[in-house]
Amino acid sequence: MNNATEVRFLGLTLDDTLSWKKHIEQLNSKLCSACYALWNIRSEVSLDTLKIIYFAYIHSLLSYGIIFWGNSSYAKGAFIIQKKSIRIITNSKRTDSCRGHFKNLKIMTMYSQYIYSLMSLTVKNKHLFTPNSKIHEHRMRCSNDLHLPIANLKRYTEGPYFSAIKIYNHLPEYVKSLASDQKSFKKTLKRFVCQHTFYSIQEYYDFKG
Repeated sequence: MNNATEVRFLGLTLDDTLSWKKHIEQLNSKLCSACYALWNIRSEVSLDTLKIIYFAYIHSLLSYGIIFWGNSSYAKGAFIIQKKSIRIITNSKRTDSCRGHFKNLKIMTMYSQYIYSLMSLTVKNKHLFTPNSKIHEHRMRCSNDLHLPIANLKRYTEGPYFSAIKIYNHLPEYVKSLASDQKSFKKTLKRFVCQHTFYSIQEYYDFKG
């Protein structure tokens, strides 16, 4: 008998260890069903129609609550299924790379979507964050970055607030410079994450731009 306790949060499922594993397992099951539907109709409809179906049934599932679970180690499984859906849409082989297809279709990878969603929420709620300029008296190169608090608890450092600061501070300067204009920021950020098709959060941190 499974005695594990589940907690519901904004429609998302957390287990008794506050892990997103259970939620992602449920998500993956829904994504697989959506992929099966795509596969069944792929030869009957146009590419544009397949994209509409993708955004309605796969993108909507992937993007919901992603700021909470997108940084989880279990999220990789959802990304694998997302790539499978892209191969179905483009009629590609299982061994084919999807990077070019993501760019051509103008679809964000799951990790790019995580960055985009978290950054959109960050600039919308910038009053909840402290800029370095309010911490350091002297002007520094990173004075416009957000202050990263000292923390040792892994669950906190992998959470959305701490991750938002790290991701924001690593954005290219031309993107950060638009933070006061949410519409321009989101438009430029979307172009950036679509262009670079990040396959992991670490790949984003390794990016030099």
